[in-house]
Amino acid sequence: MKSPWNILLVTPLFLLLPLRTSASPASDDSPSTRNPNGHTCLACVAVVSVIEQLAQVHNSTVETSMERLCSYLPEKLFLKTTCYLVIEMFGPDIIKLLSTDMNADVVCHTLKFCKQDPGQPLCHLYPLPKEPWKFTLEKARQIVKKSPALKYSRSSADICSLPLAKICQKIKLAIKNSVPFKDVDSDKYSVFPTLRGYHWRGRDCNDSNKMAYPGRRPDNWDAHEDSNCNGIWGVDPKDGIPYEKKFCEGSQPRGIILLGDSAGAHFHISPEWITASQMSLKSFINLPTALTNELNWPQISGATGFLDSISGIKENSIYLRLRKRNHCNHRDYQNISRNGASSQNLDRFIESLSRDPLLDHPAIIIYAMIGNDVCNGKADPVPEMTTPKKLYSSVMKTLKYLNSHLPNGSHVILYGLPNGTFLWDNLHNRYYPLGQLNKDVTYAHFYSFLNCLQVSPCHSWMSSNKTLRNLTSERAKQLSNTLKNIATSQKFMNFDLFYADFDFQEVTEEWQKRGGEPWQLIEPVDGFHPNEVALLLLADRLWKKVELHWPQVLGKENPFNPQIEQVFGDQGGH
Repeated sequence: MKSPWNILLVTPLFLLLPLRTSASPASDDSPSTRNPNGHTCLACVAVVSVIEQLAQVHNSTVETSMERLCSYLPEKLFLKTTCYLVIEMFGPDIIKLLSTDMNADVVCHTLKFCKQDPGQPLCHLYPLPKEPWKFTLEKARQIVKKSPALKYSRSSADICSLPLAKICQKIKLAIKNSVPFKDVDSDKYSVFPTLRGYHWRGRDCNDSNKMAYPGRRPDNWDAHEDSNCNGIWGVDPKDGIPYEKKFCEGSQPRGIILLGDSAGAHFHISPEWITASQMSLKSFINLPTALTNELNWPQISGATGFLDSISGIKENSIYLRLRKRNHCNHRDYQNISRNGASSQNLDRFIESLSRDPLLDHPAIIIYAMIGNDVCNGKADPVPEMTTPKKLYSSVMKTLKYLNSHLPNGSHVILYGLPNGTFLWDNLHNRYYPLGQLNKDVTYAHFYSFLNCLQVSPCHSWMSSNKTLRNLTSERAKQLSNTLKNIATSQKFMNFDLFYADFDFQEVTEEWQKRGGEPWQLIEPVDGFHPNEVALLLLADRLWKKVELHWPQVLGKENPFNPQIEQVFGDQGGH
């Protein structure tokens, strides 16, 4: 029979597209490395767990808890509507199964969102039932054997083959190419925040003029209009001198551009979204924004964040420090990061970088592919790791591309890889958010579940296998040394080249001095990415190193900053 499941997929269009590209943050987006069945199983177990725990927290029925969950979701992107449709379809079966003490693993296997392939291990998040698994599963299947929901296909197929295909393809292409979805003049800048808009790169000040965009050298000193979107334009009536010339000439303006992965984009799933005891009407307010940013938060990231930190620490992003140093740098940031990015696939989206070697100001480029060259979700992750030879080849290709596209006087910093043994060492025996209520799921269990489903962002570091973890760190060290060798041996015409270590150990020590614990620096839901605090502390370390050893990279402080504030205030904001 025709599946209403596919009809449902049209509704949360904005939900599904980011998740298709982000569900496994460290995976490539090629078909050979994705495991859609694994992601479906993971999502089912998470949702059923939340439903079950909401009932427990509020001492309510399962039906009431499902209603509660849907009531928390916003109307935007049809999230609330979709939730009620899914409950109407699968709710009766979930109620029957949970009311007979079946856990989320059993429910999702029974409803065929999870499956055990022949010869493959059984993937489960929670402890196995006391009775044999086959007996428990058969018992559960008997409970729902006449359910009409079992006849529906669980396959999501290609959602862009459904109605709304035209707009779907445009969104999909924007995400794939890492360019703004809404960009009237096609200059790669937008007046819309998400879908690769100004959360990712400076806000366009004239979306009907492709010659007006952040980072360009001013046209006729912006006497008549703001051509570089830094909010400084017009003529001083006292002396007839354009403000841009008076305040910015000779100040060496420059932008910040990050070539990064999901860490640089600040991949973040709020723990409130899966923690029943913390869930409320306020929990999902930012969900639509997160979904249309591919579950990333570049607007508060360590490199290009422009909004005030919500973490409570005083450190700012690299961009905000550059702007504070010289207000003429206002809005000149680009976060060219992507979930799953690595040295091996950067060439697929590096052309989204916007810099004209003749028309634009120089830029500071931070190359920060910190994980995916050693991380993947494969059952045997080692063969998929990038070798030093492959890294050298791909990085040199990237640098040659930059040399032909960056204005003279730019700077490129190659950022090393971390030692990811930190993850297991500091998290494995702590309770995962879904396990905190009943003390039944640790990060060790969560990592094992992801690895079994082959959807882990980093099987080799998120593993109980110490030998594998150490081997991965050794490879990461080899790749970092390769980057260092490139930085010290290669010369380019349009930029100078530097190398910086990924100073996570120093960041951890600094955090501990402030009374924090090391595990607090990692995203709690994925158990892998550095969180906002860690990203800002890393940015602080990098800034101080550059300021000490390579001050020419940052440019000088602009003595006219106070006058710019007096005349232009916040320069139009971000």
